[in-house]
Amino acid sequence: MSTKLRKCQRLAFSLLEVIAVIVILGIVTALVIANSHQCAASAKAAVCHTNIGDIELQAELWLQQTGSWPADSLSDVGADLNYFPSGLPTCPVDGSAYELDGAGNVVGHAH
Repeated sequence: MSTKLRKCQRLAFSLLEVIAVIVILGIVTALVIANSHQCAASAKAAVCHTNIGDIELQAELWLQQTGSWPADSLSDVGADLNYFPSGLPTCPVDGSAYELDGAGNVVGHAH
């Protein structure tokens, strides 16, 4: 009698291999989500900074055309479509309205 050695062929992955792949994918997913959240927060802060610049510029134009600074709440500038045709912007970080001080500077948005 001849004894034949059979080679064991693997037909599937072991449970340990499958669990290892799932754990690695979970870690990678967590890192990607954390990074995208951080990018979104910095993008919102950049938009807020741009909005502040636009509002202060429009306040300067209002001063040149009317001789006085706009209201602190920006209600007069916001009502005139020549200054903000699509309406007054709101802060994308916290959703609050922008306000001016007596010198035409936006206050309360140091993100």
